[in-house]
Amino acid sequence: MTNFTYRKNLEKYAKYMDKNKIEIINYKDSRYPTKLKYITNKPIVLYMKGDISNLNNESAAIVGSRNCSLYGKKNASFFSYELAKRNVNIVSGLAKGIDAVAHFNAIKAKGKTIAVIGNGMDNIYPKENLKLAEKILENNGLIISEYIIGTKPEKQNFPKRNRIISGISDAVIVVEASEKSGALITANYGIEQGKEIWAIPGNINSYTSIGTNNLIKDGANVLTNIRDIIRDI
Repeated sequence: MTNFTYRKNLEKYAKYMDKNKIEIINYKDSRYPTKLKYITNKPIVLYMKGDISNLNNESAAIVGSRNCSLYGKKNASFFSYELAKRNVNIVSGLAKGIDAVAHFNAIKAKGKTIAVIGNGMDNIYPKENLKLAEKILENNGLIISEYIIGTKPEKQNFPKRNRIISGISDAVIVVEASEKSGALITANYGIEQGKEIWAIPGNINSYTSIGTNNLIKDGANVLTNIRDIIRDI
């Protein structure tokens, strides 16, 4: 890429961010998330759109399978709603399945939700969650990315962004996860960062519960009731 092309793209991105009210915050900025300052490999720059004021409030990450079951949806709905109505930010990744359910029910509870995406702000992914992203912003939520405008949703971006999901949260709740689910990556980052890890037990015959049940075997807190976690958030 020539210097001219590079400068031209930067000008285009700057205009896009200005028009769409996207802020750039670096790690030295006073608005940079306090919890992220202390994690390994913290993002140097964050692109943010929405209400930044509640970013450092109590937060819980709720993550799980994209191809979730009715059981998983029911639990994600319940815990995201109950926590959000108690003024706990619900953090997730705007993916299909559990993520989308968690964001939606936080909004339904008239609470706050934060979506951490693995691509540029100009390319909401998946497209089916574009309206959900708009609802998050309409309800004083926040969308965060470490990727510059124009970045496509490449496969390798998503595991990396999971460290931010756990990083800005006080606890990580894994609702439903297969043996190699990306939600387990979030949980592992959370363990490294010293977060409370919670897992909802699932059917031992269900593929989408292998990961959560293994987390419990490995020492994660068992989550079966809202009273289990309220005092720890």
